[in-house]
Formats: sequence, structure tokens, C-alpha cells
Amino acid sequence: MKYLIIFFLVINTLNCKELILPINSEINYNIQKALLGKKLFFDKRLSKDNTISCASCHDISNGGADNKDFSIGINNRKGNVNSPTVLNSKYNFTQFWNGRARDLKEQINGPVHNPMEMGSTLDKIIDKISTDNYYKKQFELIYKQGLTKKSLVDAIAEFENALITPDSRFDKYLKGDKKALNKDEIKGYNLFKQNGCISCHNGVNIGGNLFQKMGILKEYKSKIDNLGRYNITKDEEDKNYFKVPTLRNIDKTAPYFHDASAKTLHDAVSVMMEYQLGIEPNEDEVNKIVKFLKTLDGQTPKIMDEK
Repeated sequence: MKYLIIFFLVINTLNCKELILPINSEINYNIQKALLGKKLFFDKRLSKDNTISCASCHDISNGGADNKDFSIGINNRKGNVNSPTVLNSKYNFTQFWNGRARDLKEQINGPVHNPMEMGSTLDKIIDKISTDNYYKKQFELIYKQGLTKKSLVDAIAEFENALITPDSRFDKYLKGDKKALNKDEIKGYNLFKQNGCISCHNGVNIGGNLFQKMGILKEYKSKIDNLGRYNITKDEEDKNYFKVPTLRNIDKTAPYFHDASAKTLHDAVSVMMEYQLGIEPNEDEVNKIVKFLKTLDGQTPKIMDEK
């Protein structure tokens, strides 16, 4: 197969504690660029009709998503895939469910140009904001070239780069505070490892670092017509492969999956156990894994308090 499937039987032979890493509390980013990007992120002028901002679909204070099945763009147009969180997206190895953007800078072009989302262009955005004295002054101060498509994208990407959520209770547990989690939550973490969830959800972002097939051990029939990675590569082996999402702040980002078919964390864990791991969902185990997942809520990004 094109992508390696790491089964839980293999995972049980590894030191699973090392497969998930805590987020560093401090990261390096350019504060001036990030604050400029922050203003742009919340600016509805980035959309064609001045009604939609990046924040419309990515609520930083509520998990970095919008809790809708599919986001609403300009002219009340509904999207066709669930909006992923923007939080900790710097740790993703690629962007979007199908991985069509290599990094945060490339990702920005997607929603800006998508007629279902912002329906605009970088040139049109520059035309709008070039008369804004704040933007004119800040771009000239921060960027040698001033306001250009390149500097516009760079500023937004720098803000998104700063959207990390460190110091979750689970991060504290990984750093040695064994009282950060209670017995049920620790049991949930152990089940998460033993059942094989950790084979795909690992690393700093507890996901976001590989593509995986939706429905490994049981065929998954989505309610939407989306074949994931195949839509980009047209490779038959890529059908129904999607980027594994991060589990950080997962308690805040319902509904779940690319098709928003799982409305609760309990539903999502049950489906994953059945379709990805071939395990009959056990109510007690599902509940304990959910308790563990709720310990992954991190702190609000520090950039949100900066002015």
C-alpha cells in the first residue's frame, strides 16, 4: 500500500510514552508580523462582499473551528467539507484534509480564492486595504517592500504560526506532573495506546503528520462525495485517504471527521474503534478514552492577549 498502516499490535511493542510530545510553552515568531496578521485574520474585507473573515470559520476562542457541519461563506454558501481547526496548524505536515497546501502560506490562498468561502483574490484585498492608514503604515514599517501579495500572506501566516495551545493537563502529565490526570483519564490514555489510536495520533500535534484511509478495517460510507487525497493526486490508491487531524482541543471542535458525521466525541471514538481498528466499541472504554481526550485542551494562544 502507498501509505504505511501501523497496526496496534506493533505499537504495543514500542515505548508509547515517547510517541506524543508536549507543546513547548514558548515558540519563536515575529510579534510585529503576527499582530499585523491578527488584524487581517479578523478583517472581513478579505472576502468579496466584506462579510466573511478568517475568524468567521476559525473561532480562536472556541477550538479554532466553528462547530458547524460545513462553514458558511459569502452569499450564504455552504462549504462541502468540515472546517479543521487553525490552532496548532503550524505542526501539521501539510494543510487541508486532502493536503493540497504544503504550508500555512500556501494554505491562505485556498479560502481567499474559493467562491464557496471568501470568493476574492489577493489583488482585490490589497486594493481594499491599501487606503487604510493603519495597514499602509504597518506594512511599510515591517516589510521592506511594503504591502504586497507576498507580505500580506506572510503576515497572516505568521499570526497562524503563533496559534499554539500549550500547557494542557496532558502536556503537564507528560512533563512529569502525574497528578495532572485522574485515574479514569490515565486509564483512557492507556486504552488509547493499547487499542492502537496512537498509531495515527502521535507527535506534538497528536495527529497532523500523515495521511490515512478512512475505513481501514471496515468500509466507511461517507455522507458527502469527497475522496480526499485522490482529488489531488488522481491515484487510485489515494481514495478515501485524508490527513489525520490533530486531537488537541478536540473537545471544542465538534462535529468530527471531514464529513461532520460524528456529532460528539463519544460518536467519533466509537466510529474510529470500529472502522479504523476493527474493535467492537465498549461503552466503558469509549467513555474513558473520551475523558482522556478532554485533557488535551490547551491554553489560549498568547498572541491573543497581545496588542
